[in-house]
Amino acid sequence: MLMSEFNHAIDTKGRLIIPAKFREELGEEFVVTKGLDGCLYVFPNESWKEFEVKLSKLPLTNKNAREFTRFFVSGATMCELDKQGRILLPATLREFACLEKDVVLSGMLNRIEIWNKDKWVEKNAAQNMDEIAEQLDEMGVL
Repeated sequence: MLMSEFNHAIDTKGRLIIPAKFREELGEEFVVTKGLDGCLYVFPNESWKEFEVKLSKLPLTNKNAREFTRFFVSGATMCELDKQGRILLPATLREFACLEKDVVLSGMLNRIEIWNKDKWVEKNAAQNMDEIAEQLDEMGVL
């Protein structure tokens, strides 16, 4: 399970250190793609394969299904850790998520989210957890 939050920096070559705690769960190779809300998603191979299966079952005749699949799959890239535990984030993904230097890596159970640190702080400050908790309670989460 992927959880916790880590602050790191992207170097001038676009490399990012993956925290050791996350490396254990991710393995040597994993998928990085565009995520919702303007962040990047990092999926362990097994979680990505499960997601691919779900996407492949969506109907090609449904425009929203095509656009949803296109969003995640077209930006996806396989990443490997180097000997220092870093990955090279493609420029297109860095641009999508506005990742320049300071980033936050946040474990989200079956994936990691990589956020621009300022966007992460802003997003978390704007949330009303009481309202969200009420809605999730109605769905049986709490």
